[in-house]
Amino acid sequence: MKRSKINQCIRDMEALLAEHRVELPPFCKWTPADWADKSHEYDEIRDNQLGWDITDCGLEDFDKVGFALITLRNGNQNNPKYKKVYAEKLIMLKEGQRFPCHFHWNKSEDIINRGGGTMIIHVYNDAGDGSRSTEDVLVNRDGRSYLVPAGTGVELKPGESITLWPHQYHDFDTVPGTGDILIGEVSMCNDDNTDNRFYEPVGRFPKIEEDEPPYRLLCNEYPPAKD
Repeated sequence: MKRSKINQCIRDMEALLAEHRVELPPFCKWTPADWADKSHEYDEIRDNQLGWDITDCGLEDFDKVGFALITLRNGNQNNPKYKKVYAEKLIMLKEGQRFPCHFHWNKSEDIINRGGGTMIIHVYNDAGDGSRSTEDVLVNRDGRSYLVPAGTGVELKPGESITLWPHQYHDFDTVPGTGDILIGEVSMCNDDNTDNRFYEPVGRFPKIEEDEPPYRLLCNEYPPAKD
């Protein structure tokens, strides 16, 4: 992705958050210059990859595949220094975008439509060998539990949510004509480096073409702490 595309995506998400009157913590508004003098007081942000994360899943077609997200809070299952057992994210899924089918080995999560358009989550059970089972899938959403055929697209309108369990394949999609979507995620600790199992292999962070200076640093770009 071009840095200019990443910068515009961040600005677009900031506008969507403002539209829905969602305020961000201070570190999400820092510029690269602000980061230059940050000490070890802010190691939690660095170590747990809090902040901005823009991904095209390595497929280099961001307008169709990928999304923008912000990790607001997170623990760390690999570092006992951090005691939080939960995480929270905000995600922007643009109309016409999708995020590929995957499951989490360990993480349970609630996916919430916080506002905007209507999202679709297609659900499958893991067959145990990496394939998707043809068995019916248990759906838990907003206090209701019921079975649906494998591959069913569960629609979530603003305010609605679904709970996704470990080994439950799911993707993110949009209903055409309903607009961009602001998504909330409340979950157990998040580890995108080891806990994601994609149905089809994809990348994680985009390859960046530096055609202009960064507007915000991504969560894998922070400089070392200034002693």
